[in-house]
Amino acid sequence: MYEVWLGLNILYEIALTVLPVLAVLAFAWLVILVIRRENLRQAQIGLLLSVAALVTVVAAIALPSLSKSSLADMGYWVDWATLLGVAAGFGFAAAVFLWPLLTRASHRV
Repeated sequence: MYEVWLGLNILYEIALTVLPVLAVLAFAWLVILVIRRENLRQAQIGLLLSVAALVTVVAAIALPSLSKSSLADMGYWVDWATLLGVAAGFGFAAAVFLWPLLTRASHRV
């Protein structure tokens, strides 16, 4: 249980360091969301899910090397759960951020 608590504390501390960047991204996402609010239901779901899956796979492969580690160093289930969770988080964040951008423009006559 100590490893889980330690992992959560590390994620919390990392989130605190990138909070200004996250705030700017959240503001940009809200601006895009407001601009595209009428077309949100017309998003290209297949493309959106494909991009999210691609980002998840790339993140799962790249994240260990960013911490000077490798997939061979993943020894405990907590390591794999953390890696897959963070990679899925990157994929979800990419999907949420790209959702308003991948809407089809409505043609009004």
